[in-house]
Amino acid sequence: MMSLPFYQRHHEHYDRAYRHKALSSTVSQYQKETKSKSAVYAQGSAAYARGSAAYRHSSAAGFSLDSSAAYSHGSSAHDLESAAYSYGSTAYDHSAAQSKRSAAYSLDSESLSTSSAAYSHASESINKLAAAYRLGSEAYSFGLKNSNLMIEDQSYKMSPKAKRAKQSLISEDKENKALDYSVPIFTGREVNMSGITDTEEERIKESAAYVAKRNLFATGEGVSVSKVAKTPEEEHHEKKSRKVAIRESAERVAMKKTLEETQAFHRKLNQDKLLHAPEFIIEPRSHTIWEKENVRFNCSVAGWPEPRVTWYKNNVPIDVQAHPGKYIIQSRYGLHSLEITECEFDDTAQYHASAMNVKGEVSVYASLVVKRYKGDIDASLLHARNLSLSPFAVTPHGYASRFEISFVDKFDVAFGREGETMSLGCTVVINPDIKRFKPDIEWYRNGVLITPSKWVQMQWSGERASLTLTHANKEDEGLYTLRVAMGEYYEEYSGYVFVRDADAEIPGAPGAPLDVQCLDANKDYVIVSWKQPAVDGGNPILGYFIDRCEVGTSHWTQCNENPVKFARFPVTGLIEGRSYIFRVRAVNKAGVSLPSRVSEPVAALDPADRARLRSHPSAPWTGQIIVTEEEPAEGVVPGPPTDLQVIEATKNYVVLSWKPPGQRGHEGIMYFVEKCVAGTEDWQRVNTEIPVKSPRFAVFDLSEGKSYCFRVRCCNSAGIGEPSEATEATVVDDKLDIPKAPGRIMPTRNTDTSVVVTWTEPPDAKELVGYYIESSVEGSGRWEPCNNNPVKGTRFVCHGLSTGEKYIFRVRAVNAAGLSEFSQESEPIEVKAAIAAPSPPYDIVVLESVRDSMVLGWKQPEAIGGTEITGYYVNYREVVDGVPGKWKEANIKAVTERAYRIQNLKENMVYQFQVAAANLAGVGAPSKPSKPFKCEEWTIAVPGPPHDVKCTEVRKDSLVLLWKEPVYSGRSPIVGYYVDMKETEAKEEHWRSVNEKPLQKKYLKIGGLTQGVSYVFRVRATNQAGVGKPSDVTDAVIAETRPGTKEVVVDVDDNGVISLNFECDQMSPDSKFIWSKNYEPIEDDPRLNIDTKGGKSKLSFKDLGEDDLGIYSCIVTDTDGVSSSYTIDEEEMKRLLALSHEHQFPTVPLISELAVEILEKGEVRFWLQAEKLSGNAKANFVFNDKEIFNGEKYKMKVDHNTGLVEMIMDKLEEKDEGTYTFQLQDGKATNQSSLVLIGDVFKKLRDEADFQRKEWHRKQGPHFVDKLGWEVTDECNVMLKCKVANIKKETHIVWYKDDREIMVDEEHDFKDGVCTLLISEFSKKDAGTYEVILKDDRGKDSSELKLKDTAFADLMNEVCRKIALSATDLKIQSTAEGIRLYSYVTYYVEDLRVGWVHNDTQIKFTDRMRTGVTGEQIWLQINEPTPQDKGRYIMELFDGNTTHKKTVDLSGQAFDEAFAEFERLKQAAIAEKNRARVLGGLPDVVTIQEGKALNLSCTVWGDPTPEVSWLKNEKSFVSDANCILKFESGKNVSFSISTVSTQDSGKYSIVVKNKYGTETSDVTVSVYIPEEERESEQEKKQ
Repeated sequence: MMSLPFYQRHHEHYDRAYRHKALSSTVSQYQKETKSKSAVYAQGSAAYARGSAAYRHSSAAGFSLDSSAAYSHGSSAHDLESAAYSYGSTAYDHSAAQSKRSAAYSLDSESLSTSSAAYSHASESINKLAAAYRLGSEAYSFGLKNSNLMIEDQSYKMSPKAKRAKQSLISEDKENKALDYSVPIFTGREVNMSGITDTEEERIKESAAYVAKRNLFATGEGVSVSKVAKTPEEEHHEKKSRKVAIRESAERVAMKKTLEETQAFHRKLNQDKLLHAPEFIIEPRSHTIWEKENVRFNCSVAGWPEPRVTWYKNNVPIDVQAHPGKYIIQSRYGLHSLEITECEFDDTAQYHASAMNVKGEVSVYASLVVKRYKGDIDASLLHARNLSLSPFAVTPHGYASRFEISFVDKFDVAFGREGETMSLGCTVVINPDIKRFKPDIEWYRNGVLITPSKWVQMQWSGERASLTLTHANKEDEGLYTLRVAMGEYYEEYSGYVFVRDADAEIPGAPGAPLDVQCLDANKDYVIVSWKQPAVDGGNPILGYFIDRCEVGTSHWTQCNENPVKFARFPVTGLIEGRSYIFRVRAVNKAGVSLPSRVSEPVAALDPADRARLRSHPSAPWTGQIIVTEEEPAEGVVPGPPTDLQVIEATKNYVVLSWKPPGQRGHEGIMYFVEKCVAGTEDWQRVNTEIPVKSPRFAVFDLSEGKSYCFRVRCCNSAGIGEPSEATEATVVDDKLDIPKAPGRIMPTRNTDTSVVVTWTEPPDAKELVGYYIESSVEGSGRWEPCNNNPVKGTRFVCHGLSTGEKYIFRVRAVNAAGLSEFSQESEPIEVKAAIAAPSPPYDIVVLESVRDSMVLGWKQPEAIGGTEITGYYVNYREVVDGVPGKWKEANIKAVTERAYRIQNLKENMVYQFQVAAANLAGVGAPSKPSKPFKCEEWTIAVPGPPHDVKCTEVRKDSLVLLWKEPVYSGRSPIVGYYVDMKETEAKEEHWRSVNEKPLQKKYLKIGGLTQGVSYVFRVRATNQAGVGKPSDVTDAVIAETRPGTKEVVVDVDDNGVISLNFECDQMSPDSKFIWSKNYEPIEDDPRLNIDTKGGKSKLSFKDLGEDDLGIYSCIVTDTDGVSSSYTIDEEEMKRLLALSHEHQFPTVPLISELAVEILEKGEVRFWLQAEKLSGNAKANFVFNDKEIFNGEKYKMKVDHNTGLVEMIMDKLEEKDEGTYTFQLQDGKATNQSSLVLIGDVFKKLRDEADFQRKEWHRKQGPHFVDKLGWEVTDECNVMLKCKVANIKKETHIVWYKDDREIMVDEEHDFKDGVCTLLISEFSKKDAGTYEVILKDDRGKDSSELKLKDTAFADLMNEVCRKIALSATDLKIQSTAEGIRLYSYVTYYVEDLRVGWVHNDTQIKFTDRMRTGVTGEQIWLQINEPTPQDKGRYIMELFDGNTTHKKTVDLSGQAFDEAFAEFERLKQAAIAEKNRARVLGGLPDVVTIQEGKALNLSCTVWGDPTPEVSWLKNEKSFVSDANCILKFESGKNVSFSISTVSTQDSGKYSIVVKNKYGTETSDVTVSVYIPEEERESEQEKKQ
């Protein structure tokens, strides 16, 4: 099998996997077109020409780039094809055959060079790389018999994944058209594929072309075959004919194309050679090579006059002289070549050759990709000169590019505490940015991939990757690595996370154990292991308690009664099928630690059952597994267990392990364990009550030091089997010893906050878990853990140390038996950054040149290695005809300046130079060779370039530019300098001068910069002859004020000494403060004194004067440009001198002058406050020029902390009138303040003191805090309220109005200290004077409120306002009389004035339009409304101050509906008024004696006059002789019966009716017979 290189792993992305609908359709179309051509090419055929049999042998000769066939003019077509062979195999590709042929043409009988190469447009020949990756493969024979042209059936073993297979993709614009690259896939023949296309559509088509072509070759299609059924003999004959047809057709097509190309070429050659435009016959091809290899681009061009060929790199002409030895350009016999030697990664670019003559210009393009080797492939094989590599690798993302992955805003070493939430994050920048592909984000802890869990959460926002530890534990401590991968390319960033112990609940208790794991779980048994904590709380750990909890519950059960010291413990008694979690607690004499993080859940199952359940899950995990057993077989006693052994023995227990017996039947078995003292046969059963189910058992209660033997019996329902073979004698003791202390503790410097500690492993160490490292500041005696999770290996970086402190370290080893003794303490080491050799200087320039010497200048290295640079070493070499010579040393002794004159050079010789910097760590790498410089006398009149141009004091809107004068001044002295600037990305024409007039000084502060913009600067010197060459351009500088930037601060101390102070918190151990005046270093100036301590430096002036005026700047070396300056001009000097005089003759500064105030008890307090007072400050108190002292009358106090000076007097008397003075003295500083209290000022103060004294006495009993006041509630009631204090249960409250007590139904409970009196529906009758009195045995207090006149008016206005605010929106109501508009208020008072407005006109009230109040309703009645009444109505409520309005629109539909309802009600009222009705007169019931006369009458009414009818028992009833019915005058109705009888009894109804309605009135007539008559009648009947 053949192994592909790592950069070709994903070529199948375009082979099989990359197929979608667009691709499939294109494939189908392409297949149809290809089939019609009927051309199939056999793998292994080298060329198609007559007589090609000479080339058809299985062992083909190797093909090199220097071998090709030459074509001669007029030669036969038999010689037009050249052969291409791979090692051990032959290969041919249809795409290669279709491309331009590798050929060199002879012109005028001149032979071309024998080293011409084969070129293919937009693709690379397979040539030697196919041989390199097909070593050992069998030769392919000619023909299709055993050939297989496809790669999809082959399986390749991929090379190991490289960390970064960095590749580059170059796409330069050529007339706004991107180039396409073809990626060969080496599969025994050449297969061209597109790696980069302009559009997705083109890429699909190219991929489709390849897939279709591949399928065509694999299936042998291409010749149309008839579908008519044939005999086997005919079928066999046809297959033979197909092969012949394929071969002949392929030869014809190839020959025809070759002849056409040759004829076309000769036609061009036969044209007139005069004035023939350039044309490339052979174009250069693209290359992909490894670093340090050479590459050659070749092309052939025709034209007349003979074209001139120029080579370009990224559209820039290649200057051979500027890069001697790098580029070799040759042009011989029309064949032009560009050779690049020892290619570097920066040589990756687009190259093109341009041919030009008088007829025009034409260009051809080719690309070069230089790849860096990183991986497991043999570098020597890849760097072999006879290999040709693939230009691009195809990644899973569809591109063959080199991804630049960088990290911004990276997380640093992090420190946390158990229980806290910690977050790590990085902003990831990927270039190029491919939007549709996402990177793979992975997090690792100590090299182990982290998966999301309840403890760890991961996020990727598209730009930032973050990891959050939701509840940090010591298990989370370690080295965290973020890996960002894009296909084959990935980058990593790492940072350490430290997690300290949480604060112990019991002082002195140890830290919590960590990393609790469950091992060897079985049916009723599991071994729990853990790691010991680093912190023991100051007392040795006595042991550990193990707790268990069944999953799904919250009840924890302690598993061991006595603490165990060994960090493993067997837990027995588990219930089979249930799941458990465990935790561990450490204990010392101070108490028990916090519990560890719980273990992962573990099920009590037989390992075989667990494996079966894991491979065949049947249900979601519920925390409990139901285990069922098979039906037992009858009568099978199990045999003895086998392979019994002691797998662990400690002082506390022994763990036994065995295998189940072979003879056990079909039912489950259990075990009994027996023990005996070694040498005896007194066997005792250990588990006497319950047999165990697991083939593991922990035996406890053994005597330490004794030897025991053990055996096991099996049992089931059939009985107890024979015992197993006994174990060998086992001594009850720890088999694993506590390790010995590590040795050779060696700390070394790392950074300014960390130290690397190494040590040697302890001898005879077994099962080491790791190491704990502790550190201590030298001399402190206090040790702190550097790690809380044991680290493996013998090296650890201790972070979080204090810069500049000296530390000592010690280490101890950890295994399950315990912690070793501490190692010996290391030697003290100061915490500061380790030093390294500096990086190379750069930007070498020539500052002056004479006949035999040159002065060089250069820039300081970007990294100085943690210590100052001690000097520079300069090398030079001669360059002759572009070929550099050997390097020579220019100086033996290091030069300290960044300018150096090299002597004894040769005039007119070209030289190259390189510079190396040196520091205490050694000499760094030399710089890249400079540009070639010619040693010749400068005769120009203008100055040379200034040098050593640098930027300092960079801020968001300004910076200071410094430079040194030119070495070469020209023919006249330098008179000044010009400073130029531009934005970094701006073009050269955007340089602009900062100053209009030349500067005399060699520094300039440049302002007006834009924050966040990058700038570059240069300086030009000028003399009388003119402006000289500009200096080298500075490095790009971003205008920004970095966080933590500090400025020089001026200070004047107590002795009047003026000083400039600068502080830096970014210093390295070797940083220094460099002070300058006017940017010239200060050296031994007698007027100045410089004092530096730690990160602070002070420059003091001994006697500030005019000679000291200037700009004072300070630069801190070995930092990232920390600098600042301070300007002292005449005005500033005067200010500082005045401040100095004030400090020499100081006064005690006062915050406030002497003042007086009245205290709560009426005491008088005099006070003042100074800004600060020392402990020795004194105060004198003077009254009327006489000192007064602390005593009964005066209470004096001085608070030195707050500067408060006070004097308190109990009360003021007439004799206390006068002037009060406080005199202060603090060292040599003094001050005083006076207060004059005489006349009215004194009298007013004394009256206020007396009042305050009385007020204080009042407040000793119940009293009012807030006097009696009023407020109007939302219900429009008035509430009188006051706030009281100092109330107790016996305190009474009494209310009065106009001296009459107001009886209150309920006693006040003084809730919230507020007393209230509610007056509902307040009106004028409630005006008067209200008083409330508080009283108890301590005294009484009263408060009065007058509600009269203005006060009453104000209250009523507020009541009216509340009532107005309570008004509801206006409603519309129709009545029989008209339309009513109304609104409801809480209640109505006469003081609330009501007005109505119609269409902005005040309504004048009439009988038709009137207003009124009914209860809480305020209304406007519109009688007999008309259309003129439509419009907008406003009800105005005036509360005495403000008018409140309510609006309703009575128009449109609202008016129509209201008017319709009015009409309806009006008609209903008319009908109700005129309808027929019985007004009265008829009784409901009439009882009458038989024989009597009955007369009933009533009055009826109606308009028109109603009709009257009668009913008797619901039947019509009319007058007769017995009953007379009358209706007179249209209203009087009478009913008469002269003599009633029992037949007249019944219900009589009068019915009155007119057109408006009908009404019925009923009367019941009951006729009775007297008793005497009834008896006589009965007798008669008898």
